[in-house]
Amino acid sequence: MQDPIDDKITSGSHHSYWNDSAEPLRYEPLRTDLTTDVLVIGGGIAGLTAAYCIAKSGLQVVLVEDGCLGSGESGRTTAQITYALDDRYYDLEKFFGKENAALAAESHKKALEWIRETVNSENIDCHFMDVDGYLFCHPTDAESNLDKELEATQRVGLPTEMTDKVPGLPSGLKRRALRFPDQGQFHIMKYLRGLAEAIVRMGGEIYTDTHADAISGKGAKANGHTITASHIVVATNTPVNDLVTMHTKQHAYRSYVIAAKVPKGVLPYAMWWDTGNMESKWVAKPYHYVRLEPLDDNHDLLISGGEDHKTGQADEEHISEAQRYENLTRWSREHFPYFSEVSYRWSGQVMEPVDSLAYIGKNPGDNNIFIITGDSGNGMTHGTLGGLIINDLITGKANPYSELYDPARITLRTGVDYLKEVGNMGYKMIKDWVTSGDVDAISQLPAGKGAILSKGLEKIAVYRDGEGTVHSCSAVCPHLGGVLQWNDDEKSFDCPLHGSRFTAYGSVINGPANCDLNKIV
Repeated sequence: MQDPIDDKITSGSHHSYWNDSAEPLRYEPLRTDLTTDVLVIGGGIAGLTAAYCIAKSGLQVVLVEDGCLGSGESGRTTAQITYALDDRYYDLEKFFGKENAALAAESHKKALEWIRETVNSENIDCHFMDVDGYLFCHPTDAESNLDKELEATQRVGLPTEMTDKVPGLPSGLKRRALRFPDQGQFHIMKYLRGLAEAIVRMGGEIYTDTHADAISGKGAKANGHTITASHIVVATNTPVNDLVTMHTKQHAYRSYVIAAKVPKGVLPYAMWWDTGNMESKWVAKPYHYVRLEPLDDNHDLLISGGEDHKTGQADEEHISEAQRYENLTRWSREHFPYFSEVSYRWSGQVMEPVDSLAYIGKNPGDNNIFIITGDSGNGMTHGTLGGLIINDLITGKANPYSELYDPARITLRTGVDYLKEVGNMGYKMIKDWVTSGDVDAISQLPAGKGAILSKGLEKIAVYRDGEGTVHSCSAVCPHLGGVLQWNDDEKSFDCPLHGSRFTAYGSVINGPANCDLNKIV
């Protein structure tokens, strides 16, 4: 029977390959009040990059993380470092104009170069390597769009080129591809360890198993202690200090990953992406993304992702989480015939901004609280950019990208997609409150399963553990009142409105909610 989440290690019941192949990154929990120049909340790539840059600038920095470092979404990524973005550059030109699209390209290229330089300067052993990336058409997409993207990427200054075939794919597929040279990949958990060790070496302080709440312009409470700071950086994947503003600008999606051994040498070290399913009901069109990771003397690990849906809404397509893994396995074997038995499976959460770019900078309405959110499937570069930009904002340096990523920006040309996403939230709110639950009685619930039970007007999240004991909590998300859904794959209760997630026992593991579910006795 699959175990429930150990949310101190990772935010799902499945461990990723990265979790499984590296020791947990633990430091001491906070046990006293503190005063510091900068408080960073969140120990993923965004928070650690910010803390590293701030410490290097000579400021005192304290970083707190409620689990181990990398226990959130950074440890559940596929760790591709690329300026080939989730969304097309020809769309970015429409949203932001040619000059800003060029800035976006330049910024992600800068983030990739910064990671490469930091790995070398800090001697971080994280399997970093330079690889080429290949973008090819999904069967539902027009080939002409690949030509449009070639033209757009070259207009914004990227060194792309069209190839007649895709290295690593069977010749029978005969796919043209847009080649992105000199991208990067690494072992994310080993990279985070290197950043953390450098932060401590420079005098920074890191506390794990330390939950921050009551965040304000003066600092935060953490483990019941007060941290006073001049600047606060919230790098928690989605902001936990904001009720509404940022959560109408981005939407949570669940993405699935599988990994399988392949004989070493049969595939080049590279990245592969298709352009996404244009027939999908979702605004963020699901696409496939693949890379190769060194494993041992005889094998590499082929890591393949995709099959996305909005968090808490797998049922809207009548495709279970288990079926999504099966679909992903089938697709992977069609495109990479050496892909054999699946060794790892996991899922992660992606925050999709309405205009494709992350939100990095001052939280709207605050003068000294900064946020990094909206990774849009490019978490390695967006998270790195977050650290670079916010360090400049705090230290008073000009940054060429700060306006582009400003969380207060309004992009009117994305209005249709925005209305679709908001409409989806309203539909789910009404539907889930008026429909009955998953089970009629707790007696119907087998061991190791969770469900939503309706009892009059009350919605109850129930879970029966392996010993038969039933655990009951409110099924109403404490963020803005969405009715939670049971995620049978990762053994969590997920909110379909803004992506908050809770363990089977009701402990919060993903924001924007920042407290546990109310227990029901």
